[in-house]
Amino acid sequence: MTRPLRLVFIGLSLSSSWGNGHATTYRALLRALARRGHDILFLEQDQPWYAENRDLPDPDFCRLELYSGVDTLPAYRAEVAAADAVIVGSYVADGVSVAAWVQGAATGVTAFYDIDTPVTLAKLERGDFEYLSPELIPGFDLYLSFTGGPTLAHLEQRYGAAAALPLYCSVDTEAYRPAPGPSRYDLGYLGTYSPDRQPTLERLLLEPARRLPELRFVVAGSQFPRDIRWPGNVTHIEHVPPREHCAFYNSCRFALNVTRADMIRAGHSPSVRLFEAAACGTPVISDLWDGIETIFAPGIEICLARGSDEVAGLLTQTPEPLRRAIGEAARQRVLAEHSSTRRAAELEETLLRRVEELARQRRVRAAASGGDRSRGGARPHLRVVK
Repeated sequence: MTRPLRLVFIGLSLSSSWGNGHATTYRALLRALARRGHDILFLEQDQPWYAENRDLPDPDFCRLELYSGVDTLPAYRAEVAAADAVIVGSYVADGVSVAAWVQGAATGVTAFYDIDTPVTLAKLERGDFEYLSPELIPGFDLYLSFTGGPTLAHLEQRYGAAAALPLYCSVDTEAYRPAPGPSRYDLGYLGTYSPDRQPTLERLLLEPARRLPELRFVVAGSQFPRDIRWPGNVTHIEHVPPREHCAFYNSCRFALNVTRADMIRAGHSPSVRLFEAAACGTPVISDLWDGIETIFAPGIEICLARGSDEVAGLLTQTPEPLRRAIGEAARQRVLAEHSSTRRAAELEETLLRRVEELARQRRVRAAASGGDRSRGGARPHLRVVK
């Protein structure tokens, strides 16, 4: 790193992990960026459902500010204008207006951080511009995507993204690690209820639970319908805050990963839950999607299952030494490639490269206009070779 960066994030939530996975992602990434010396402001719209469930109201790794609506964002205009980079996240309330305001107010690098890329693209295709519109995409210098693979070229070719790059989720490996002790559950799933995930949860956890009454299962997550009939050997926990995720995964012999339908279709969309469980040394049983083999080696670092029979077989027929070996192999892969420290370094390198290119463009423009070296005026749009 050549120098600390001034960064502004505008995201769904940092203060509350209730009902969303964004907070966990932002916390790991921003904490790692702060360790690398960067100055960070996080702007979060104050929402009543988060206000009632704040588990990180005062982070020690960045400055958190709550704003009441897009009309109050101009109070932060000076900080947005002075930032080296401003990053707007997916699912931000009034996101279209927020992004348009940022593109007008920022003088540094601008980026859209899509933690929901396949969902975003599906929404755009059906004309649902809840938090992003097609017209805004070319106005960002970077499109940072939770999804890699062919989706990146689609973003550039179909929507005119200046530079679409993968920025997968990550895990704080200081907070997530193996802990000695007996397992409480044979298979555990952690995730907010989603209608498109429920059939897979039924197939890969609830049905195996019915077949294996002698084993113990757990589902942890909010917003599940009250009329779900949980088998007697399945415990449902309404919410597990991030500070208890490590203990949750360490209480399970295996962890289940269930992927949303849009992300299965896109492929190359690893979940943060994959990395959390693996960092704890808990072997993961996952559904299948294109690109999963680029994240973990099937049969060596992760177990893949299409149906109940395969899950039941893994739970009852996997020798304990092999179970432990799979968990440890996955942990080593996470330490090498998917830690928050690694992800922060990737983002830092990308931003510094863009900041330097922006400075070069300004010098050229200043020289052409007779030496005006001010930072103001129209912001050059970065279109650089990746």
